Amino acid sequence: MIPARKVSWFNTWFSGHARSRIQATFGEVRAQGLDRARALAKEAPLLVVSNHTSWWDPLVAMHVSTHLLGTDGYAMMDAKNLRRLPFFSLVGAFGVDLDKPADGALGMRHAARLLDTPGKLVWVYPQGQERPVTERPLGFRPGSAEIARVSRKARTLPVGLRYEFGGTERPTLWLSFGEPLPAERDTAKGRAAQEEAVEAELVRIERALRGEGAAGFEVVFRAAPSRVGGVLEVMLAAMTRPWVMRAPKAAPPLSAGDARRKATSSRP
Repeated sequence: MIPARKVSWFNTWFSGHARSRIQATFGEVRAQGLDRARALAKEAPLLVVSNHTSWWDPLVAMHVSTHLLGTDGYAMMDAKNLRRLPFFSLVGAFGVDLDKPADGALGMRHAARLLDTPGKLVWVYPQGQERPVTERPLGFRPGSAEIARVSRKARTLPVGLRYEFGGTERPTLWLSFGEPLPAERDTAKGRAAQEEAVEAELVRIERALRGEGAAGFEVVFRAAPSRVGGVLEVMLAAMTRPWVMRAPKAAPPLSAGDARRKATSSRP
């Protein structure tokens, strides 16, 4: 197990970098249940469980933890990836070898120690690897349920993530924060409850994409439209309208007399 070794100044810089990357890439960030999650973070340490669907997930977890929820965030990460990208350890990632049960047990105890006071947060992707957002069941592993079992002070918060292209140039990041889950001493039941809760938040996002309950998702961030691109599109639209692009009229046919005179004048 690779423990987190968070460095304050580096965490501040990298979380700002994550926010800048997200705001430069996504046209909107929409969230549901954010105010409730913020209030909960002030009352208890949070164990966040979420689906794992994209390369963006670690940056999103950091941005949400730091800037949207205002917490001191940590995250469980595959030890192989953390060895390849060791700087994530400096922003609160701790590495667990998913194929070694003993390593997993150390990681769970490390997470439980981190969840000691309100304002602390540990983000876990129980699927263990990136999976398509539409895949069901999600296939949660039991590790996050075990963390919830031993972290008696923590509240478990299910979160659904989805990245979606729509009718705008840039994609939208959708976040749905669910209700905190009740404590569960049975790990198998806890795993099932976590998976079911995250699936419910993904269904909520899917309904919003269809226009059902979209008003419940507040716009947390919206990128300014490109002025240059907008002006160019208006100009192109004006230039290519049918009455502008109308084909030139054909010359009227020559009369018989005009044709003879033209032929005569063209002789040497």
